[in-house]
Amino acid sequence: MEAHFENNLSWHDFEKVAMCVGTIIEANDFPEAIKPAYQLTIDFGKKIGIKKSSAQITKRYSKEELIGKQIIAVVNFPKKQIGKFMSECLVLGSVNEDDIVLLTSDLIVENGLRIG
Repeated sequence: MEAHFENNLSWHDFEKVAMCVGTIIEANDFPEAIKPAYQLTIDFGKKIGIKKSSAQITKRYSKEELIGKQIIAVVNFPKKQIGKFMSECLVLGSVNEDDIVLLTSDLIVENGLRIG
């Protein structure tokens, strides 16, 4: 059965989305968030640098196990103000209601590599 999505993207649209690999170097509680979340600091390598993100992944992950984990994130969205926190990228994961599983690489790769 084929899935139907309302706003199908063209290939040209998809090529504009910069999804890259980064390593979480810091994870902190985000008590001001409406839904439970962490504030993440992610290293995307020399070209992209360090970016921050808010992620609602507290149900599945502890802060300690996030440190050193490589994840996939969209790095070219506009910044988004979440309370007093400025989110600079969108961490990707599969979503099942309020349970999110991070998208990762099965092998350690260079930070900043683009997903294509």
